Amino acid sequence: MLRLDRFWTCVAVALAVSLSLKMCTCSDGPGSRPNFLLLMADDLGIGDVGCYGNGTIRTPNIDRLAEEGVKLTQHIAAASVCTPSRAAFLTGRYPVRSGMISCNGYRVLQWTGVPGGLPPSEITFAKILQEKGYTTGLIGKWHLGLNCKSSSDHCHHPLNHGFNHFYGMPFSLMGDCHQWELSERRVGLQHKLTFCFQILAFAVVTLAAGRLTHLLPVSWTPAILVAMLATTVFSISYFLGDLLVHADCFLMRNHDITEQPMRFERTTPLLLKEVSSFLKRTKHGPFLLFVSFLHVHTPLVTTKDFLGKSRHGLYGDNVEEMDWMVGQILGKLEEEGLTSSTLVYFTSDHGGSLESQLGGHQYGGWNGIYKGGKGMGGWEGGIRVPGLFRWPGVLPAGRVIHEPTSLMDVFPTVVQLGGGEVPQDRAIDGRDLWPLLVGTARRSEHEFLFHYCEYLVHAARWHQRDGGRVWKVHYMTPVFQPEGAGACYGRGVCPCFGENVTQHDPPLLFDLTRDPAERHVLTPDTEPAFYAVVARVQREVDRHRQGLSPSVFQQMGSYLNTWRPWLQPCCGTFPLCWCQPEDDPQ
Repeated sequence: MLRLDRFWTCVAVALAVSLSLKMCTCSDGPGSRPNFLLLMADDLGIGDVGCYGNGTIRTPNIDRLAEEGVKLTQHIAAASVCTPSRAAFLTGRYPVRSGMISCNGYRVLQWTGVPGGLPPSEITFAKILQEKGYTTGLIGKWHLGLNCKSSSDHCHHPLNHGFNHFYGMPFSLMGDCHQWELSERRVGLQHKLTFCFQILAFAVVTLAAGRLTHLLPVSWTPAILVAMLATTVFSISYFLGDLLVHADCFLMRNHDITEQPMRFERTTPLLLKEVSSFLKRTKHGPFLLFVSFLHVHTPLVTTKDFLGKSRHGLYGDNVEEMDWMVGQILGKLEEEGLTSSTLVYFTSDHGGSLESQLGGHQYGGWNGIYKGGKGMGGWEGGIRVPGLFRWPGVLPAGRVIHEPTSLMDVFPTVVQLGGGEVPQDRAIDGRDLWPLLVGTARRSEHEFLFHYCEYLVHAARWHQRDGGRVWKVHYMTPVFQPEGAGACYGRGVCPCFGENVTQHDPPLLFDLTRDPAERHVLTPDTEPAFYAVVARVQREVDRHRQGLSPSVFQQMGSYLNTWRPWLQPCCGTFPLCWCQPEDDPQ
């Protein structure tokens, strides 16, 4: 009898311990692993969204995420241009740690056929969750490289970075894809080729005249060879627009090219169809789906149903179409019964492009009250982006968080919610957002955030623990052109270094808690703590820089960011790259 009583006592103790452990676990995170739907816009300004203050562009579906979930108001991208920002998002690390930077002005990967890209040694959250049994997918833009040594080795491909499924553009939608006047590469390359042609043509005339007049003791061979070279250069310049469209503007499904070049009137419905198919296939979960929109990057490809419908021209049309796409995706989630089991996240890779202007029309985004935009390493307008989380029944609806957070925080948050472990063999700069999202923590774990422009720290912010103030120190800022403007008009993006960048000594200091728009520069006369704050931030910048590995190779430097014909993906015989679109008998 005593033995039996002891047995039941042990059982009761064991049950009590297990229940207490379960309660502890539930207090720190949800009881079951969620699905993840991560939505990222391209070049969207924080001021373009209704829930962040825009009253004239209609974004009801994005706004609904804020109403039904958590809104972050100080959500910061790790870079102000797409390739390094996306690398940091996927890995939870500053792009300087993975080599996704340059020091020569090449801010992003310039071509599909280059060997640079996200190194295979980097660990993405997709790779960790894939190992934990998640079905992972990426639909939309990649722009983190493709091949290393051949056109089919796919060393940088999404499938080599933890995604089970990929459908979309391995590169990026650009103005050159539509042969717009707002050109990223075509116009500049044509100017260089035209100059080369003129030199070669002059050489041909000189050699021919010298031969005919016997003033130059040369045969006709040099003149003929130079003439052939001049003809080749002229032909390349003439057909350059078409060559760029075929080289970079195509769609892939996993490792196969499905449409080269893209037919843009089909792209939006194709992407939505792919999202719907993925959700239907994986609804029994768990899954992670990263929808990387081609919207709202120039050339602002918009279907006819949305053209002319907004109050802000083509850019507004494109934003409203993207919001409709968000609604279609959320509707499919609901249709498959996945809403209550899916954590949805919405953001942009960086701020809106202020320099995207043509003929008096603005084709880039609006960054609200924040100074600067895309390409500006330190100013808030280039790096402060929307950050929305929704998980019905788990996250509190309508919660607003003003603490500093980062796109890099998605990495540890997703990994730990999915049952994975954050890697311990490398520096991870992101911090777990979960305690902040559910309200068990009041302060962000970020005390410092560093704001890079290529390899340079342009600015840094300090979230002061005692008092909660957020200080921002600018070490260098771009020179806006023309004088008095708010951007570097007349060029694609502002530079990171050189004569058009001002170095500040002492640095500029702002109190973002009181002045988020960075309008009022603090001085030793107006801020008693000026020197103490600047010194504290400088010590942390120095400590951060000392912790970086000097042996990381720059993936976007000249060597790895120069086009190689043998790396060019081609559906056909190079250079005649052409594919009949899927589901199109014509």
